[in-house]
Amino acid sequence: MRRGGVQTIAPAAILFDRDAGKEEDALARVTMATLQFSPNVAAADEAAVLIDVSTTLRLFGGPRKLRRRIMGTVQTMGFSTMVGSAPTAQGAWLLARTGGGTALTTASLQRRMAGLPIHALPAARKFADWFEGLGCLTLEDLRRLPRAGLQRRCGADFLDALDRAYGEAPEIFEWVEAPPAFDATVDLPDRIENAEQTLAYVRGLLVQMVGWLTARHLAIKRFHVALRHERGRAAIPPTTIEIALAEPNWHEEHLIRILKERLALVVVEAPMIAVAVSAIDTEPMAPPTESLFPEPGGTHADHARLLELLSARLGADRVRQPCLQADYRPEVANAWRPATEKPARVSLPAALPRPTWLLGKPVPLIERDHRPFYGSPLHIVSPPERIEAGWWGGQVVTRDYFVAQGKDHTCYWIFQERMGSREGDESRWYLHGLFG
Repeated sequence: MRRGGVQTIAPAAILFDRDAGKEEDALARVTMATLQFSPNVAAADEAAVLIDVSTTLRLFGGPRKLRRRIMGTVQTMGFSTMVGSAPTAQGAWLLARTGGGTALTTASLQRRMAGLPIHALPAARKFADWFEGLGCLTLEDLRRLPRAGLQRRCGADFLDALDRAYGEAPEIFEWVEAPPAFDATVDLPDRIENAEQTLAYVRGLLVQMVGWLTARHLAIKRFHVALRHERGRAAIPPTTIEIALAEPNWHEEHLIRILKERLALVVVEAPMIAVAVSAIDTEPMAPPTESLFPEPGGTHADHARLLELLSARLGADRVRQPCLQADYRPEVANAWRPATEKPARVSLPAALPRPTWLLGKPVPLIERDHRPFYGSPLHIVSPPERIEAGWWGGQVVTRDYFVAQGKDHTCYWIFQERMGSREGDESRWYLHGLFG
């Protein structure tokens, strides 16, 4: 129907010019997302995607559950879908194009396709008038005609297409291959001023990334979400959200949960017109656990997911873990880093006494009878440990550390500044830590 006829029938209808490029892009996005269900995915004619699930059907719990998963994935990306399932790809394509349905056996497929109209088969459309003149209205009517006459009139390609649909001829596909890197962008339908309102669009990109990760047997460690603003004279750089995971992950639900928490904390300076997702750091998928029974207290992955969720909700600077630095100075060696970051491996020094609680700033001690005093006289119970470091950075320390014991048998970690140190020529005692 032409534009004028549509506006006459439905004056309130909103018309858009068809964009073949956007249609191809949408099909490619859906194809990439469905790689999470099978490694064998191919794009087909008329905005269709063919998925060979013969090797993954049991993994997803059977045809019904898999069908619901596929439909949910495509709908998450903002597209409507019609799913057909059959022993042959051409048969599944025909069922999907005519309302959807499932045929698990060849006999069931033949019964389902018997009543389909002739124009459902693309190869038969250019001969539709001739078939109607013969009284052939369905695919079953076509199969009753003599094959020799059909081949002379319609050609061998027509018979091959009909045979492929019924599983009587081999099917050849060009399977989609996941690219070596993932970087996807989608334009927003309108300017959006709130970062949380982009969740639905970023979620569609995350679904694509999950398909890419599954196809390449990878788990994501770190990825970027870019919120792109308007272009022009007043253009500003994109608002970038970096999401780092404590443990590599490839599950859609977990990634979306973390993303939702992060978007709630983002304040943008200008309206957004597009969003993008880029995979920055990936690792090979870890094999499943070999344990038969659940681990008490949860698995390491459960603990990592909890840290990621808390970091996304509270901020990475508020969820931290102790981290050892390669430095002899105690106040420098003991540091804190975000809990989602993997600390660098540092070789520990020899078995030297170290307190459970290190004070943030050493506390000066008074002396009584030439002994350090902290609530009671402190008795030295260990040989000295000399630490001289920091000369390369201008923060020199020259200290002799001891383990001292109070009257109540509490053990303290104290040190004495050496003569000629930065504190001057006077030697003083300081409390730097307490033992548990």
